[in-house]
Amino acid sequence: MPAIVMVLIVGVLFYLGYRYYSGYLSRRVYALDDSRPTPAHTMRDGVDFIPTNKHVLFGHHFTSVAGAAPIVGPAIAVFWGWGPALLWVVAGTIFAAGVHDFGAIVVSVRHKAQSIGTLTREVVGTRARVLFLLIIFFLLTLVNAVFAVVIGNLFVANPEAVLPILLEIPLAIGIGQYIYRTRSAALVPSLIGVVVLYVTILLGQALPISLAGIAAEDGLLTERNIWVVLLFAYTFVASRIPVWVLLQPRDYINSHQLFIALGVIGLGVLVGWDTIVAPVVNDQAPADSPSWFPLLFVTIACGAISGFHSLVSSGTTSKQLDKESDARYVGYFGAVGEGSLALGSILACTAGIVATTADWHTAYSDFATASDGATSNFVNGVGHFAANLGVPEATAVVFAAVVVISFAATTMDTGVRLQRYIVQEIAEIVRIRAISRNLTLAGLIAVFIPLVLALLPGGGDAGYTFGVLWQLFGTTNQLTAGLALSVIAVWVTKNRRNPIAVLVPLVFLVVMTTWALIDNLITFVAESEWVLAPLDAIIFVLAVWLIVEAALALRRARGVAGDDADEPEPTELTER
Repeated sequence: MPAIVMVLIVGVLFYLGYRYYSGYLSRRVYALDDSRPTPAHTMRDGVDFIPTNKHVLFGHHFTSVAGAAPIVGPAIAVFWGWGPALLWVVAGTIFAAGVHDFGAIVVSVRHKAQSIGTLTREVVGTRARVLFLLIIFFLLTLVNAVFAVVIGNLFVANPEAVLPILLEIPLAIGIGQYIYRTRSAALVPSLIGVVVLYVTILLGQALPISLAGIAAEDGLLTERNIWVVLLFAYTFVASRIPVWVLLQPRDYINSHQLFIALGVIGLGVLVGWDTIVAPVVNDQAPADSPSWFPLLFVTIACGAISGFHSLVSSGTTSKQLDKESDARYVGYFGAVGEGSLALGSILACTAGIVATTADWHTAYSDFATASDGATSNFVNGVGHFAANLGVPEATAVVFAAVVVISFAATTMDTGVRLQRYIVQEIAEIVRIRAISRNLTLAGLIAVFIPLVLALLPGGGDAGYTFGVLWQLFGTTNQLTAGLALSVIAVWVTKNRRNPIAVLVPLVFLVVMTTWALIDNLITFVAESEWVLAPLDAIIFVLAVWLIVEAALALRRARGVAGDDADEPEPTELTER
């Protein structure tokens, strides 16, 4: 099947989901009302709270939630065939991610733009706040570990990409200094930064950087592991400096890269008229391969539904919403944008990397190979699409590697910083002041734990640990999404509106996540994985805790429905 056919079909489905389903959510579930002033107006301070044009806010929100995760997950999951992966991306985006991201913004806006953590305590209960902190702690730990491995693998496979990525740091700092000192808009400087970054790709091809000469062939000091250690040393420093110095200007550059990458994939597929050579369902997978049901639904988290989005939706986006009806465009359409990036990953790994079905089966011969080679497959696939547009293929591959590494590095920068906050907040609850009041010690803890996970040897098969860590990341991410959906469901129920649209993805996520955790736990115990098995068990306990808290909160909400409803049933939405 020509890949462009898949693009058109999915594009139509996403359009229908946005046009009709998000419209239903707007009117009947979230009851948007533009006559209500948003916190951006009522609490305006010109710093965090400021009314923002919905198109500008969409760009901020989309680039904040999108990254390497919707690339890596689908690139692994096509091991089971493109059919199951595509089905979950499309259905998850329309009926789960859109509901989750959209709802997190609305509920936060209705509660003075409070974060999902505060909302959990107020809407669900005090115990749920501790649950939230623990889930986020494990989520960020796994995020930082898996993305360090992603970047390390790409540096080893693409030494030509190392220099451009290194040069992006002083480039971003320079742009940040210019914007900060001149108080000018970020658009033009960041566009110039993208151009300069892509020019350095040619320099990287001339001066590839490899650590193979100082690394061991096996053991702890492999080339990838050395890169991982250096990455965490860098993120420790980056997490301590003000966000405007590096993180924000790098986000400006990467926001443009995100849209450029989507454009290259779409145009490359159209111009090259590439054919999908992967099977709809992989019937040649080894007999001992993990089952796609339920593991598919935690392997693809971002790109179908991601709990991390609720942190952004309630953390920054809700503070900038100009009017309530903008939440539909920013939240739901933002989820569609991430689903589109996941679609691009599926296309790259099923139509871009090879020309024949036999070659595809070689590239995805088993789950370990699929996991370890996922990002390289995406990079090579996007490189092929860029080559369709006339870019030399060697340069195109480096371009794709730079895009993925940039996304992953930004996620690590943010992840380690957020992890430090969580460590300090947990330490404050248990009254360990030596950690809660010491930024350096909290930062070291935030770096050390994921570093240890990233350096764990594979469970008998090199590379398999990455696939396992990715699934544990996915389960924790889905637990975060489940927690956010439970908050939304309780709020909707209290306001006497039908919560089915929220409860269906909530129940589905909890069932699939719990099932996947049990499945993995049995495997870890059988293989004597005494680091991963306890970690899986802890996350399983959190999943059960989430089920209990959500059930109790929903029961209370049904009992008091209408007592604290904050608005009547709407008759007309200001903007449809």
